[in-house]
Amino acid sequence: MAFYSRAAAHLSCAVAAALFAAPAFGGDAQKGAVIAKRWCASCHVVSQDQTSAVADAPSFFEIARRRADDKQISNFLVAPHPPMPDMHLTRREIDDITTYIRSLDPQPRPPEQKEKDEELPRKG
Repeated sequence: MAFYSRAAAHLSCAVAAALFAAPAFGGDAQKGAVIAKRWCASCHVVSQDQTSAVADAPSFFEIARRRADDKQISNFLVAPHPPMPDMHLTRREIDDITTYIRSLDPQPRPPEQKEKDEELPRKG
């Protein structure tokens, strides 16, 4: 009985580690819009109803049109650099902002396809 509970505990830890280590990129665009309006709108145009921002900062629409992939946007938000302030965003907030920016793309991409694993040689 103790073997099974230890094995279950190890399996639970392995699953939890895998879930927290992998980037989610399944954020909530509506939450991302709220975060962007609170943290980013002083420098970037983040929505169509915004009328002004800092001239040197690209709009979120421009960032989306550049067709940067989710990972590039997320990595930029994880480690911002001057003049962008370090906002100490959580992984979920970063995913939400990334999803919001991607939602602004005028020519959205098809859903990302996962790379196929190379076929393993079969015994036979």
